[in-house]
Amino acid sequence: MKFCNAKQAKQAHQYKNIKTELYKNNAVIWYNKTCRLKKLSPNYINIKVKGTKPQSQKTKNVTIRYRINQELKFLYAKKINK
Repeated sequence: MKFCNAKQAKQAHQYKNIKTELYKNNAVIWYNKTCRLKKLSPNYINIKVKGTKPQSQKTKNVTIRYRINQELKFLYAKKINK
């Protein structure tokens, strides 16, 4: 594209940057939803629990699900504000 003045270029670049941010945000939302459905823990969630008892593992799984849900809430709020 060819721009006549700096104002047009600035608006075009702002639009492009917002669009790429939204695409990245949508990809992260999709990834978190998939992890939640398949009961997987993403690499950015590092939770260590002592013990191998079922109670300890259940606590760990509940904590991971809670963290993913909080991340999704944050991402949806970020998406709405753009």
